[in-house]
Amino acid sequence: MAAHYDVLIVGGGIAGLSLASALAGRCSVALVEAEQELAYHTSSRSARQLIPSYGPPVVQELTVRTLELLAARDAEAPEAVLTPRSFMLVGSAEDVAAEASGHMQAITVDHALKLCPALRPGTFEAAGLDTGSFGCNAPLLLEDHRKRALAAGADIITGARVHSAQRLGSGWQVGAGAEGFEAAVLVNAAGAWADELAVLSGVEKLGLQPYRRTAAIAAVDHPLPAASPMVAAADNTFYFRPDGQDVLISPSETVPSGPEDARPNPGDVERLVEKLNAFTSLGISGIRRAWTGLRTEAADGVPVAGFDAEAAGFYWLAGQGGYGFQTSAALAEFAAGQILAGLGTSGGAVPADGAADGPESRTAQALAATRWSVRR
Repeated sequence: MAAHYDVLIVGGGIAGLSLASALAGRCSVALVEAEQELAYHTSSRSARQLIPSYGPPVVQELTVRTLELLAARDAEAPEAVLTPRSFMLVGSAEDVAAEASGHMQAITVDHALKLCPALRPGTFEAAGLDTGSFGCNAPLLLEDHRKRALAAGADIITGARVHSAQRLGSGWQVGAGAEGFEAAVLVNAAGAWADELAVLSGVEKLGLQPYRRTAAIAAVDHPLPAASPMVAAADNTFYFRPDGQDVLISPSETVPSGPEDARPNPGDVERLVEKLNAFTSLGISGIRRAWTGLRTEAADGVPVAGFDAEAAGFYWLAGQGGYGFQTSAALAEFAAGQILAGLGTSGGAVPADGAADGPESRTAQALAATRWSVRR
């Protein structure tokens, strides 16, 4: 006997969980996750930094709105998700100028060296600083969404990989694990598996491409002060930030991959250590652990959020690339508004036409410039 819901969300990462918590209590919601634990893949392998100057304009707009929503959450919560932590670009003048945005100001090399004394003089010629950037307690945020969704009546089922999905009548029938589901709206928040879920559902795929991104926690001889900014090379060859007495490091690679439980390639972390020991005085002495996540993107680099134009009731919430956490609250707000409007209930959501005033309307308008619905 299939369980009936208004909305069935496939994917238990930050996208799916944030949407579940935004919808729960306003309609009936279930979330299914293929793995035995939530946020097993990319969402558990985040750099945990929200950067308003990072990404294309629509992503920056989503980031600003997400920061507003999380700041409001933190004002009422006993433990904060956000911690101020600036973001600094370093490199050639040309590369820094190309990567900087309106949220970033140019600073002198001397200023950059004062902010991060671990940088070696002479290794870069220009720098930019984003002081509106924040560190993110990703595990706390994920757990907050899970608790909110459950408290508002959502059902969350793990270890339930979708094996069948078809449009029947006015809704969707889905088999996941040993369970059967019926829902008016099927949300594709499957991350690197989003195109695979579409094909399984008889929906044309969008050509979403997963890319590898490796990171590691490194022991260092000279720890960074807690107030040090996150530092990234403007040519996208590395980034690092403090992690207690250790340092989180990444080669910032963008290597195409299939959907998989990714692992670091041999030599990637070792080459990064050599590079950073030349570029900084950190004195990396060992690797405590390393991991690889998948950043899934559409061809234009813009997150995919909207109903499929040809498959009624099929909602895409995918392609967040490396911007999953920093766009999550705004995308959930936007998606919830569209889904509730599609179900015929406002539920206090942003109108689907973006007519409301305020920051949520600006987010909707920014997305409207790219996709209200997924067009072919």
